[in-house]
This record gives sequence, structure tokens and C-alpha cells, in this order.
Amino acid sequence: MAAIAESLPQVPGRDDRGFFLGGAIAMAATIAAGFVLNLVMGRSSFGAPLIIHAHALTFMGWVVIFLTQNILVAGGNIVLHRRLGWLAAGWVVLMLVMGCAVTAFDIRAGRVPFFFKPLQFLVFDPLSLIAFASLTYAAIALRRRTDWHRRLHFSGMAILVGPGVGRILPMPLLAPWAWEVSFAVCLLFPLAGIVADLRRSGRAHPAWFVGLAVTFGLLVGTEAITYSPVGGALYKAVAAGSAGADVPPLALGHPPGPPPAAKPPAG
Repeated sequence: MAAIAESLPQVPGRDDRGFFLGGAIAMAATIAAGFVLNLVMGRSSFGAPLIIHAHALTFMGWVVIFLTQNILVAGGNIVLHRRLGWLAAGWVVLMLVMGCAVTAFDIRAGRVPFFFKPLQFLVFDPLSLIAFASLTYAAIALRRRTDWHRRLHFSGMAILVGPGVGRILPMPLLAPWAWEVSFAVCLLFPLAGIVADLRRSGRAHPAWFVGLAVTFGLLVGTEAITYSPVGGALYKAVAAGSAGADVPPLALGHPPGPPPAAKPPAG
């Protein structure tokens, strides 16, 4: 997260730092709860491949950075906030690399969660990162405009809450709309920002609508590519020569465990 060049004016009832700190805590808690629940229920383990651990550390690192930045701003420590901001700007590049690498790894290994269509998974993971990075770097570019800076960062972070939400929701019961449902839940965070603005000043800041436009662009782009020849060609290229090449790209997988027994022929 980039530096905030100036703090909000101290006008009674109009300082929104409390909202952004509370939102950051809520998003971080949602993500942490999802991954802890996954571990407790045995759906993940420390025996995962090294690339999975590297991916987890990279993305949890961002959660820590985002939360720390909001704590620093709430406490008025703008100097340290600025210094940490430049580290965070570079961290986003690492997230893009690791996110795409793990997505390709999962596709090639044929280990996409069974409630996702493999091709949709291949598309929405990188597009989610691109949407997040676009909002984050826009926030960096507008770091001297605190009102835009905070809201764009918040909207970008809301996109990353999806994996945490997906580990809390009963995703198998939501198939084939599992991703769309988790996407909808993530919208609650920027919508809460709009409500907070309306209560505070009587109007919603335009940055929220930019964030929502990018987020809905992610949804439209994912669906358009998934069900297009471009998506099919992309899946074929990524999965070529691997176990994933034998996985139907638009079919849901089977839940863990033995496959269902075949029905005996009639008569």
C-alpha cells in the first residue's frame, strides 16, 4: 500500500479512519478464519507442495501489510506508513507471479477444487489478481488524494477476500455457482463503504463506483473468456502434456473419496 501524503482533516463526525481500520480487520479476520477452518477440517495440510506454501506466505504477507498500514494510519504514524508503502508496491508484483504460477500448477496437476469448473478456475484466478493489482496501483498513483487512495485500496483488498469466503461457505452445495456466490459476498465490503459514506456525508464517494466497475468487469470478463474459444485454447495450452489435459475443462469434478458406484443395467 502506498503512502498517504496527508491525513484526513479532523472534522468531528467526518473522520473515516475508524471505518477503514474496522474494514481491514474484518477482511483479515475473514481470510484467516477461512484458512484456519480449512486446516482444522483436514481439507488442507502442511504436506502440500512447496509452491503452495510459498503462495500462502506471499498472500498472507499482503494481508499483514494491508492491516498494518491501516493501523499505522489510524494511529497517525504516516512516516512509517509511507516507508512500508513502497515495500507493498513491490509485493503486489510477487503476488501476481505467485498467483499465476499456482493456478497453472493446479491446472496441470488436475487438482482444481471439484466445485469449480477447471477452465473457469484458470480464468478467474489471474483476472482477480489483475483486478486487485489495477485498483492497488491506481490507489498508489492517487496517494496524495487520501479519499481516493483509501477507497481504491479497500476495493482491491475486497477482491482478495474471495478465497477466505470460499473456505467458509458450503461451496459443494453452491456448485455450479460457487465462484459467483463467493464473488457476491465480497461485494459486501465496498457496499458497506458506500453506506458509511452516505451516513457520514450524505453522498457516496465516486471511488467506490470505480472499484465496483473494476470488480464487475472481473465477473463479466471471467464468464466471457470461460465460455469462449479463447478460454478453451488457453486451457489446452496451459494443461498440455500434464494430467490436467485429461480433465474436461467445463465439467465439475467428483468430491473426494471413491467414485459413485455404477447403476446395474435395467432388466
